[in-house]
Amino acid sequence: MRRFYGLQWLCIFLIFFTTASAQDSAVRISYSQQRINRGIISLNISVKPDKGAELFALQHAAEAPLYSSITFDSASKKYLTDSIIATGKLISTVDSTLGSPVEIYRDSVTWSQQVKAAPGDSFLIRGTLNYMYRKGEAYLPGEANFTFFVTPDRASSQELSRNESPDIADHSLWWIFLTAFAGGVIALVTPCVYSMIPVTVSFFTKRSKNKSEGIRNAVYYAVSIVAIFTVLGFLVTLIFGPAALNNLATNWIANLIFFVLFLVFGISFLGAFNIELPASWSTRADSRAGTKSFLGIFFMALTLVVVSFSCTGPIIGNLLVLAARGNYYGPLVGMFGFSLALALPFALFAFFPGKLNMLGKAGGWLNSVKVVLGFLELALALKFLSNADLAQGWRLLDREVFISLWIVIFGLLGLYLLGFLKFRHDDQLPKNDFDLPYLSVTRLFFAVASFAFMVYMIPGLWGAPLKGISAFVPPMGTQDFNASSAGNNYSVQQRDTSVLHPEKYYERMKIYEPEVVTKYGMEIFYDYDEALAAARKAKKPLMLDFTGINCVNCRKMEGEVWSDPEVMRRLKEDFVIASLYVDVHKVLLPEDERYFSEALKKQVETLGDKNTDLQVSTYNANTQPYYFFLDANEERLAPRGYGYDPDIKSFLALLDSVVQVYRQ
Repeated sequence: MRRFYGLQWLCIFLIFFTTASAQDSAVRISYSQQRINRGIISLNISVKPDKGAELFALQHAAEAPLYSSITFDSASKKYLTDSIIATGKLISTVDSTLGSPVEIYRDSVTWSQQVKAAPGDSFLIRGTLNYMYRKGEAYLPGEANFTFFVTPDRASSQELSRNESPDIADHSLWWIFLTAFAGGVIALVTPCVYSMIPVTVSFFTKRSKNKSEGIRNAVYYAVSIVAIFTVLGFLVTLIFGPAALNNLATNWIANLIFFVLFLVFGISFLGAFNIELPASWSTRADSRAGTKSFLGIFFMALTLVVVSFSCTGPIIGNLLVLAARGNYYGPLVGMFGFSLALALPFALFAFFPGKLNMLGKAGGWLNSVKVVLGFLELALALKFLSNADLAQGWRLLDREVFISLWIVIFGLLGLYLLGFLKFRHDDQLPKNDFDLPYLSVTRLFFAVASFAFMVYMIPGLWGAPLKGISAFVPPMGTQDFNASSAGNNYSVQQRDTSVLHPEKYYERMKIYEPEVVTKYGMEIFYDYDEALAAARKAKKPLMLDFTGINCVNCRKMEGEVWSDPEVMRRLKEDFVIASLYVDVHKVLLPEDERYFSEALKKQVETLGDKNTDLQVSTYNANTQPYYFFLDANEERLAPRGYGYDPDIKSFLALLDSVVQVYRQ
């Protein structure tokens, strides 16, 4: 019997090779998809044979000699639910040539495959349709590769947002303006923005030579900040997606540029040289693009906007997400209110140096102020170099190296304030009644503060957490020696084998672990799916920690809130934590996990882009840190996410409420 079927197959292939090349396909294929409910989408492949052609059905019986088939690639199979459903008039008959029973369609058929897809999900389903049809005496095969792009369901996502978490778009424009204005005031005291104050003061000290020029420069600066935040930020978000500005702020090239700028300004303020245009440009400099013109001031405002963007808080991040999704008035009003609050104090800082210049000339106490600012700018320049170093994984500026350089800088600053160091434009110390140089009490207090800060940082060379500057120094994972963890008995051998442990991306990402995580032996996952599986197995709620390598506020939350003993006990005992870094662009996703993101308007190929897309498309936010809590079914355990708020009691109350809801 097997020999008989072998002869039949030989005849079929002979017929195929002699006739297939001369005939066109008699099958027309179309594709569609339909959302069945909140969690299920039906992917449909419709095939219609031409008149006189017969399409063989999918194989249901092992003895069917000819059949069609649909296969999915390995990355798509995790989304599939039940088996394929066929809709069409199926005919069972006996093939006259083969003498065997077959199942065919003479009219159209639709094959449907259901996949799991929450309203905010976005992924690709790839596969291949291999079909066989008969036309006349010819048996002809065909192949069609297909790709279904599952996009977030906008209507369902908006409904979900309204039901589970109050959306900023649901409020009035006045409410958005006032809230954003308050967010701008709060942003002034964040490290990213606060660090720009000495740069602003030193920049305008050299440019405001009289009252009218000081007022003009202050107005230019304030208007530039408002215009950049409101107009350019809005347009960049619409064109490049809600993550564009955050990507620029954390981009390693941008951080290197800021490092060079701060380094050059710092050395200049120490008196090494003056930043001036070439003499041949002096005439045009005053009227066009010189450093003393409006463009120079606009450039400083642009620097402030980009540098501070990663610390601008949950309001501005959510506004950018809304802008990318088509809500225009709310984001415009909100960003205007935010930038106005941010610009007003800086306008005062820009105006105040003009008054200083009227009270003193070069040298004297005014030059001492510049030198102090020069030291501060050198310290801040290292922060930008550290950002680029962490993003690229160069390991040039590890934690102990960074701290050592800061210790030296602030030690030298203390010596300068005591009068032991002199720079090019420095005057002698003032003389007392006995004609001897003396140190003012104010200058002494600043010197004491500088030396105290230097001494405070010294234990950090051996792994002390340094909570006060944890937002600025590189993560503990980059430290070569950590005395505080030398006695830690936690080891891989002591792991509980009944639960899952982080493996995916762990070796590459563990250097970014916060010091508190290393100290207490807490495990952190870096992949969403792996963390979700671990949470299900451990029967614990999942905490999503949207964070970033260069996120200053994230480091403050970890250093000030996570390090609290009660917070750490709850996190370690009651939760599975996934730290989803949004600015990791050197870690590539496997080929079968890459997809196109409609929210980001780009192909997602890196771990950072994947986490950003998850935060934007599913949780309508794009700021870090941001915490969300899920159960085993990926439903939220808290109606709202939790952004930057270093209040330990509030965070403890949130953790307790999440655990209570989970156990109900």
